[in-house]
Amino acid sequence: MIIAVASGKGGTGKTTVTASLAVTWPQPVLAVDLDVEEPNLHLFLQPEILTTEPVTLEVPEVNEDLCTYCRKCAELCQFKAISVMGQVIMTFPEMCHGCGGCMAICPEHAITPGARELGVMEVGLSRGHIHCLTGRLRIGEAMSPPLMRHVRSHMRAQSAQHGYDVLVDAPPGVSCPAMTAVADADVIVLVTEPTPFGFHDFALAWEAFAPYAKPMGVVINRAGLGDTRVYDFCAQHNLPVLTEIPYRRDIAEHYSHGRILAERDDQMRQQFTALGQSIRQMAQEADHA
Repeated sequence: MIIAVASGKGGTGKTTVTASLAVTWPQPVLAVDLDVEEPNLHLFLQPEILTTEPVTLEVPEVNEDLCTYCRKCAELCQFKAISVMGQVIMTFPEMCHGCGGCMAICPEHAITPGARELGVMEVGLSRGHIHCLTGRLRIGEAMSPPLMRHVRSHMRAQSAQHGYDVLVDAPPGVSCPAMTAVADADVIVLVTEPTPFGFHDFALAWEAFAPYAKPMGVVINRAGLGDTRVYDFCAQHNLPVLTEIPYRRDIAEHYSHGRILAERDDQMRQQFTALGQSIRQMAQEADHA
């Protein structure tokens, strides 16, 4: 079972929810940080890093001794990562999306695969039963989905091999990285807050993720702040509100110091244990539907 914890915008408490779910999960679980541009789940779980694996993207390298400057590669590439000007051929690895089309189309086999560093994947262990995967994008790298695909591939393999349930801390928003992160999910948990900005971006997230037709539930953070528009929207669209995290100073102090709510507050532990049960029940009901 794969649970994606997502949000319409940053700062709603998505990582806080993921960390507390991980420590209250009743069996070994795989916690995956797919917010590769700014991963921070490790700040809460503090895993022991067991391995760090560099991740690269396949980019073209041209052997000009074989090249006939036919321009087929340049005409194919939508992203202008390869260009032919007279008897000069140039590649721009930072613009390449790694499709491999230029290599496949070259009649002289003059283009071979090179590599561009995307970032790293870290594998770790927290508290003896939380297995951690973190993608970390190289500073200056613009393309996160290829790194995310690598982490997701490892995630699926580990889950299949060991039978782990998976908790995915997704990137915020509704852009390509966020859509990539929830694609594998059996259940989507949307974390929001009852503020005007929170509601606006929450509605966008629901609209973006709804076509996946996956079971979806809502966690409302900072409950008691703002207005009722989030609640009204959930009632209108039959979105279950799975739990509420109250707007309290002590809770804000805990997560501002990187503390896990379920480990600091008995009431929160019980609440996140119940949240996990509700999520598993949603997944089971979807399986039997």
